Amino acid sequence: MCIIFFKFDPRPVSKNAYRLILAANRDEFYSRPSKLADFWGSNNEILSGLDMEEGREGGTWLGISTRGKLAALTNYLQPQLDRQARGRGTYGLSNALLETPWRKLCFGKQLFLEAVERSQALPKDVLIADLLDVLNNEEAQLPDPAIEDQGREYVQPILSKYSAVCVRCPGYGTRTNTIILVDADGHVTFTERSMLNKDPSHWETSTHEFTLQS
Repeated sequence: MCIIFFKFDPRPVSKNAYRLILAANRDEFYSRPSKLADFWGSNNEILSGLDMEEGREGGTWLGISTRGKLAALTNYLQPQLDRQARGRGTYGLSNALLETPWRKLCFGKQLFLEAVERSQALPKDVLIADLLDVLNNEEAQLPDPAIEDQGREYVQPILSKYSAVCVRCPGYGTRTNTIILVDADGHVTFTERSMLNKDPSHWETSTHEFTLQS
């Protein structure tokens, strides 16, 4: 279970604006092995964390290439294709189709929008800190019949935790926060905050920066 918020504007009018602001949580079992974000691929052209689960080694949940291609995924309990292309704008994605109005998604998107609206006036490190605060909000957004209906018996035991932007359950929950900023000049800042040693009180933050290749 994961959640992603992003604002996309490929041609920002202001030099102080961002082409992309993305904030994402990876929710997973704490015991599932993975590697912290780094550059991978034959030419070190992909920046991402790596899933190291036996039999699935090398996959990822969120990554960006040096040429600006970005991919992200969430679990979805009721697979269904969304064929409607989306352009510039601000969006939220959790464990359903893009912009499905789950209460936690709407709540988190509002917090995200408030940070985005201040983004041009904030130093980059302050914006990143604000976005991390959004990702670590543990306020349960209940009741939410949409989550209950989709998850049914799977979600019911942890509904009060699962209905928050930041999921925190015994042995399972939010274990990675990722912020990706792409400024008007194509400079990328990729900040990852990761849980260490399966311990929700022990985290490490790292940042990678590069300029998109044309």
